[in-house]
Amino acid sequence: MAQLTRKRVILIEAESSYGTDPTPAATDVVLVRDLSITPQSSDVVSRDVVRPFLGAFQQLLANTRVEVTFSVELAGSGTAGTAPRYGSALKACGFSETIASNTSVTYEPISANFSSVTIHYNTDGVRHIVTGCRGSFTINGSVGEIPTIDFTFTGIYNAPTDTALPNTTYGNQATPLVFKNGNTTGFQLLSHSAALQSISLDVGNELVYRELVGGTKETLITNRNISGTVQIEAMALGTKDYFAAAIAETTGNLTFLHGTTAGNKVQVTSTKADIGDVAYSDMDGIQMLDIPYTLVPSTANDEVSIVYT
Repeated sequence: MAQLTRKRVILIEAESSYGTDPTPAATDVVLVRDLSITPQSSDVVSRDVVRPFLGAFQQLLANTRVEVTFSVELAGSGTAGTAPRYGSALKACGFSETIASNTSVTYEPISANFSSVTIHYNTDGVRHIVTGCRGSFTINGSVGEIPTIDFTFTGIYNAPTDTALPNTTYGNQATPLVFKNGNTTGFQLLSHSAALQSISLDVGNELVYRELVGGTKETLITNRNISGTVQIEAMALGTKDYFAAAIAETTGNLTFLHGTTAGNKVQVTSTKADIGDVAYSDMDGIQMLDIPYTLVPSTANDEVSIVYT
């Protein structure tokens, strides 16, 4: 019987022991979009032996892992002080989670003791269990669209099985708001409140999958480089001169708030954005500025905070 692409589901649960499946429950289902899996991603080793005739060589597979990508809508849980359903995914990308009851949930980068998750990916009755997942993510927002967090995970390969689609209980993911004036407020770059068209923020984790002899199968986060781009409406230099700021290596804040009601507000903040070469672009005959940036630590693990309130 044909399998339907529309009938897919993903469950994500934090691991208490790295690489051990915690058996996600119905309440671990995450509402996602742009879901994709590379069920086998291997290093290919060719035998390349010498023979007295032409022809291909046998290809051997090594370091087989799994890659899973998906996006979630940039929205809160619906209740202030309650983590969004995808909170475990944020933590598995090298972030801490701090919950203030009935108030806020804060995610900030860390440099050790990284969390991991198990992902159950079921496509119309074929289940892939991907253990030991760690990853990276990018926040993307553009006027007139639903802002998203785009995740990429690498984990340990386990043989898929015929398993019925699970029962699911969706929750802790509020209805998103379109990225637009009124829904998205408080944008500043280097203390200037510009007219924002789009923003991206890439955590830039470096992921390494290792299978050493005598060791364990593991996905490691070995570094991060948080960077991105903003597109804003150009202004007179007397209002704000980003060209001069780039040349002077001036650093400053980057912040915006998305959402309007408690339980569904997300504040992204950095205190040390370092901008790069500023470029012009055109949008509907309007002059725009495209400004790349890198978020630099001031002390340690403080490049950015993502706060749900």
